[in-house]
Amino acid sequence: MIDPIEILGLVAAVLTTAAFFPQVYKTWKTKSTDSLSLSMLLIFVSGLLCWLVYGFLIDSFPIILANFVTIILGLILLYFKLRYKN
Repeated sequence: MIDPIEILGLVAAVLTTAAFFPQVYKTWKTKSTDSLSLSMLLIFVSGLLCWLVYGFLIDSFPIILANFVTIILGLILLYFKLRYKN
């Protein structure tokens, strides 16, 4: 039987990670990063790295999955911020 708490964690992981896809897509399409703060992105990705390590330390698949994927999306946004700056 699948643990309901693990299911809740997976649902939370999917929803919070999916929230970044529209921003990455919009930034890619418009090539505009004016509304993105570089310091926020750097702090955010650093926090995600901490969450990822934490997820490995407590062996939590939802935390590992969500933060791994979100780190990739955050790094893409950082790349766009540096590539498309005015």
